[in-house]
Order: sequence, then structure tokens, then C-alpha cells
Amino acid sequence: MSPLQASHEDTNKINQIIDFWLSSPMRRRFCAQRSLPPSAERTAGQLDQLDRRLVTGLRQLGIVELYEHQWRSLQACGRGHDVVVATPTASGKTLCYNLPVLQSLLSDPAARAIYIFPTKALARDQTEALRRLAAACSVPLGIAVYDGDTPPAERRAARKARIIATNPEMLHTGILPHHPSWAELLSGVTHVVVDELHVYRGVFGSHVANVLRRLRRVALFHGAKPRFVGTSATIANPEELASTLFGGPVEVIRQSGAPSGPRHFLIYNPPPSTRAWAYVRAISKLRAS
Repeated sequence: MSPLQASHEDTNKINQIIDFWLSSPMRRRFCAQRSLPPSAERTAGQLDQLDRRLVTGLRQLGIVELYEHQWRSLQACGRGHDVVVATPTASGKTLCYNLPVLQSLLSDPAARAIYIFPTKALARDQTEALRRLAAACSVPLGIAVYDGDTPPAERRAARKARIIATNPEMLHTGILPHHPSWAELLSGVTHVVVDELHVYRGVFGSHVANVLRRLRRVALFHGAKPRFVGTSATIANPEELASTLFGGPVEVIRQSGAPSGPRHFLIYNPPPSTRAWAYVRAISKLRAS
């Protein structure tokens, strides 16, 4: 069975389930329903405008075109803008920062990048994907993870890596206070990637914002002016959040060029339990007395 046939079969099963729900007695419990039609992919740009090694690597991984939001992110970074990409899950946001980073590193041997993830697991997962892309490009870039689980010997070696994946805590306690030891990284850093931007809110977000400002100042001390690239789930205020965290204006990319299937939203209001009804009646009597 082809992926397209499987997709049609899944859609038919979902429609059958929804029809069953809406034709059964439980339909009275649905207080809202909305269906969104499928959307086709929108591509942009030409891969041939990238470094030929990067083009070769992308094609080896089966990527022959870029979605519109991926191309816009690449172009915005090329103009020297800070960028935030807020598109749906599984829309290909990872390439929105990997492409400009790799393009920069392949064109400039002194260029470096810092990737900031909220969790160690995510950092290691994303670096594996980045290593696969770098291997497909046949370029040894030197990609290292620097977190609490990194052994001492690997921590020392990480100072020579061209891409460091870390988290806000290790950036704050392990890199910035010892910035002379990280001079090679900080003097050449061209991009700072902040993934899962929506995590950095409230008091934690204010702390991370100060760490990023400190990173910007330390990089400037070493002669670098990195561009910041943030990715986020679809949130209401990506520009406000990113500009607050990054400390300056950002270019916002919200429209995804990735294809999506039909989506159905139903809000079900379950009947209250007997105990809940007893509680409601007791409160009503108290208010009435």
C-alpha cells in the first residue's frame, strides 16, 4: 500500500468514527464542532542557490525542494535578521535553522553556532539529525553536546567544535563565566538557535532572556554579532516573545508551506457524575438560603 492510499484509508476511518459519534445519543454532549480542509504544500526557492555540498546532502536525504517557511527563514538569516518561526508541529522547523547554520559554516571555516534546547534529550535527538545531514554533505563539522551528562574529556574537546548543543543552565554556568576558554567558539559564532521558544515564559523565561543578553554581550566582546533564530509551536504572540527574549526586533514567519491533511475539532462536554450533581445542588441550596 502506498503512503497516499494509507492516508486516504486513515481519513475514511476518521470520518466513519465522527459520523458514528454524531449519529449516536452522545451527539448532545458535543458543544462545538469545526472541520478544516487539507492544505497543499507550498515550495519556494532553488536548492542550487545553496552550497553544492549542502545541496548534495539534502538530496541524499530525499529533500529536493524547500517549503516556503524554510526558504523564508534562510533568506531572513542571510539578510542578517533575527528570526522566529512559529509553524505547526512536524512542519519542518528544524531545517529553518539548520540550513542557514550549515550554509554559514560551509562558506566560512571560522564560523561557529550555538544551539540551545530546553532539555538534554531534545539536544541529543536534534544533534543526531544534524550529524546525519552533515555526514550526507561529506563535511566533518565537529558537532558536540555540552550538558550535565557530558564527560570531562568531551567537555574539553567541545571547545573546538563548530556547533555546540547545550541548554540555558550550562550556557549560564559552564560557558559564559569561562568565556576566555571558549574564545574560538564565541569569536566565530554566527548563529544562536533557540528551539522550543514557547517554553521560556514567566520567571524562567526572564532568566533565560538575561542569559541570552549576556551571551550577546560576551560574543560582541570577542568580536562576533550572531543572528538569533528561534522556533516555537503555534502561539499567539511569537514576535513579542522572541523580541523580549532576544532583546531586539525579529522577523516573524508564521505561515507554513508544509502540506497538512483535513483536521476535525470536536469539543465534548461529559455529563457530570452523581457526586458532582450532588455538589452542585448543595451549593445551590447554600446560595439560596
